[in-house]
Amino acid sequence: MAVVTEAPAPVRTAPAPARRRSKRVNRPSSVYLLPAVVFFAVFAALPLVLVLYLSFTDWTGIGTPAFIGVDNWVRLFQNEAIWDVTWTTLLLTMLCWVTQTPLAILLGVWAAGEQRNRAVLSSLFFLPLLLSTAAIALLYNRLFDPYVGIGRGIEMFRNILGSTSGALTAIVIVVGWQFVPFHTLLYQAAARNVPKVLYDAATVDGAGRWYSFWYITLPQLRNTIVTSSTIMIVGSLTYFETIFLLTNGGPASSTRTLPLEMYFRSFKQYEFGFASAIASVLVIVATAISLIIVRFSGFGKMRSTLEGL
Repeated sequence: MAVVTEAPAPVRTAPAPARRRSKRVNRPSSVYLLPAVVFFAVFAALPLVLVLYLSFTDWTGIGTPAFIGVDNWVRLFQNEAIWDVTWTTLLLTMLCWVTQTPLAILLGVWAAGEQRNRAVLSSLFFLPLLLSTAAIALLYNRLFDPYVGIGRGIEMFRNILGSTSGALTAIVIVVGWQFVPFHTLLYQAAARNVPKVLYDAATVDGAGRWYSFWYITLPQLRNTIVTSSTIMIVGSLTYFETIFLLTNGGPASSTRTLPLEMYFRSFKQYEFGFASAIASVLVIVATAISLIIVRFSGFGKMRSTLEGL
């Protein structure tokens, strides 16, 4: 008679203790940040501190600056001419943003497409980025000349640099011609990253080109719009070469901005202390505008537009 024996039960062994993960994460050493920190300290932080110090002094550019307290700042806020210059600066900044942003968005979206000869036309359009600001300002100064330029044959450009509104319009045109290509590059790169599946779904639903642009492309470009607007607005506050060579602040100081006023006060009237106060105001205004844009646009909390795809 065969004897049936049961198989021995498997021996259960205690699980091996999990290895403790090292709390140290492979992070780049702070030594790699040293060159950038030194560069920023020498070429940004230190000059800002020196300019702020000079704003509390009376200095003609020669000799030792004499500390005079807040006299330059009091004089700055009580000077009506400075308020007019500040208004002109803010007006020029707003006009540049209003005109350049729509053009850059439309051109950037177009350049991101697959139209015929798009690459050739885009390359030609981006040529102003290769030219210097001074060369462009001198070129347009001759172009707007009423005797040898386009004003000789076109009535609306005959006295464009001789009138208050015309000179401001000329600056907006020249600045836009030079810097719209740069912002177009930003929008072109962003538009190419919009998922094609979104346009395919809109096409299936019967959406047209305008509907797709308004409800798909623009929302996907919101991060780029904030970035481009910040660069554009802060850059507009510091325009100098174009205005100096194109209008020299005229006619009748109608195009004199804060950077130009700072130049005249320092190198024409030798009031380096007062000019330093103007420079400090420019830094404060530019920083405040950047923080406001980031705060109210929600840029700091934005996530990738490709999330969930």
